[in-house]
Amino acid sequence: MPDLSYLTSVRQSYDTVAATYAAQVPSPAELDPVSRAMLGAFADSVRERGGGVVADVGCGPGFVTAYLAERGLSVTGVDLSPAMVGLARAAHPALPFCVGSMTGLPYADGVLGGLLAYYSVHHTPPQALPVVFAEFRRVLAPGGQLMIAGYVGSGEELRPTQAYGGHPVSYGSYLRPPQEISDLLRQSDLEVTARMVQEPTGTAKRSVGTFLARRPT
Repeated sequence: MPDLSYLTSVRQSYDTVAATYAAQVPSPAELDPVSRAMLGAFADSVRERGGGVVADVGCGPGFVTAYLAERGLSVTGVDLSPAMVGLARAAHPALPFCVGSMTGLPYADGVLGGLLAYYSVHHTPPQALPVVFAEFRRVLAPGGQLMIAGYVGSGEELRPTQAYGGHPVSYGSYLRPPQEISDLLRQSDLEVTARMVQEPTGTAKRSVGTFLARRPT
């Protein structure tokens, strides 16, 4: 088992920035058309294979969770940060949210029709990604749909000391190559069905990778 002590830094950092993060991060309706289309493709793929509960893993203040619920999915959110979960519950009282880690999700084996990890996996050190992807497979039902979106690169490790209005943070961001992520998903017995990389444009500084996959039937 790899060292999972990084989770403490991620939790503490997001507890610190939670309120400012919620005020600064755009809602899904404000995203670029391609990002919205990928979320729509994920929602459609879940519905087409029969629906079921979808977990938004690393849900933050629940913006994307609510967006998927508005599109007819049965959604639950989980986040490592208690402060983020508190904001999500306050903003979306009709949706279920809980505190938990993607290294040990609070769901039984094979119960989810879908799982979304939206801009959350990039805080996972490379050596811990197999643990996370194996956990994603465990909780997905056969045929269950997976979407991962987040920053990618050529192997850079970023160590910011401040974020979201100058608040102190201590997490790492690991910008892994898209092919490496695809390979790790396949090694975790998840079928990659689509992969897209959006190059930086405008004020964006980093490439974003989106991966659609499923647990084999």
